[in-house]
Amino acid sequence: MIRKSGIGIAALAIGVLTSVIPAKADFWSDAGAKYKGVVLHGVTESTPPSNYIKDVLAPEFEKKTGIKVQIETTSWDQMYDKAIKDMEAKTGIYDMVYIEQDIIYAYLARNFLIDISKALKDDPSLKAPEFDETHFTTFANYFKNAEGNLFGIPMEAFIKVYLYRTDLFNDPKIQEAFKKETGKALAPAKTHEEYTQIAEFFTKYGKDNGLELWGTTAQAHTGHPASWYEFFESIAPTFGVYNWGIDASNNYAASVKNGGQMNSDKAKAAIKYWLHLRDIAPPESAASTWTEVGTTFAAGRVAQGLVYGENAAWIASDAEKSKVVGNVGVALPPTEADVLKEVEGGKGYLGYYDGGAFGLPITSKNKEAALLFLQFIGQDSVQPDWAIAAPRITNTSTYDDPKVLDMDKKLNGYYTMLKDQGKLFAGAPPFPFHAQVREATAPIFYKILLGEVGPDEGLDQMAEAAETELKNLGYRK
Repeated sequence: MIRKSGIGIAALAIGVLTSVIPAKADFWSDAGAKYKGVVLHGVTESTPPSNYIKDVLAPEFEKKTGIKVQIETTSWDQMYDKAIKDMEAKTGIYDMVYIEQDIIYAYLARNFLIDISKALKDDPSLKAPEFDETHFTTFANYFKNAEGNLFGIPMEAFIKVYLYRTDLFNDPKIQEAFKKETGKALAPAKTHEEYTQIAEFFTKYGKDNGLELWGTTAQAHTGHPASWYEFFESIAPTFGVYNWGIDASNNYAASVKNGGQMNSDKAKAAIKYWLHLRDIAPPESAASTWTEVGTTFAAGRVAQGLVYGENAAWIASDAEKSKVVGNVGVALPPTEADVLKEVEGGKGYLGYYDGGAFGLPITSKNKEAALLFLQFIGQDSVQPDWAIAAPRITNTSTYDDPKVLDMDKKLNGYYTMLKDQGKLFAGAPPFPFHAQVREATAPIFYKILLGEVGPDEGLDQMAEAAETELKNLGYRK
């Protein structure tokens, strides 16, 4: 009787304690408690992956931590301008800035960013148990310093691929017409000659049949860096011209006469090939950046094209935005003979492995709260839905998620290509002078596009301008 009474009292005591002691909160609410009410500000380009952060991840983070996150999505050039000016002036407007893979080297050289690895090691209380740097794909290596410390949390990573319309390529009547005209079976191109032939055929086919259809895309804006990038990152490498034709191991030579490749025969063949494609592409191509190329393909206006992978998912699956849902095939970019073998052998690359990360400026006024948010978007658990909304993969486990595997089928193997053949692509060369050389050569490049200077002469001038700029910056001796 006494024993039973004792048990009852103990149970009652436990019940009372439970009612007055709250259950231990999870890491996010615990860690965020001291920063509740803080408002973080970030700036990034308006892209599918960035919009997902703004619309989905930021609200989720605020719900878990009480920390509000305002993400400003803007144009590519405005994004850079705002972030760099803020960090230069040390005004501390932004707590997170988008770092595209190609600019990280310049940011590190100027000590703009917090060493995330070190910051979390120095203050273990900020380290989220679900966050692990080793879970990122090798793309994260682009955002590390020489010691292997991470300066940006990868938030998008994708390759620029060859998309083609399966409904057109598999149409028996079109196949017959193509065979009659070329003597070849219609299939995704593996060489530049094949790609050109297909492009010419479909542009003529569209004209002959009164269709708003052309044979290829062209990211050929006559006054925007997107066209410069298309040539140097997507076209030139498939001809065997890598790293913009600049040889860092040879006194940063750009011109052929000094040992570079920017104005080489390969480069000149590449630009003439691309200019021809531009001429038989839709009329909007002369005003197209990376965004417009995606919308052109989605509108059903082209049979094939090189399109950034971040657009592949919505083009292939979003019927509200795309007219080609269910009809998108994916392949490697076409190349010159032996280039693919060369790349598979470890020399060079097929095209651009694009992407970016969110970095924490040294000038941020809310570093601790920002570190929490950066870890939040780097967790394995938030990746699958993000990868489906925008086909970017930054964490290795994402590839094996059932939802991602299902989407891979709808994308005709895009994720599989990224996983298995992503190694054939590369980010921008590790040049801290990236922006300066681009700006020194881009005006000449635009003149080539406008027909104000010939392609051969233009590339000669660009190589000379690049070397002059590199000498002024102290890289060429």
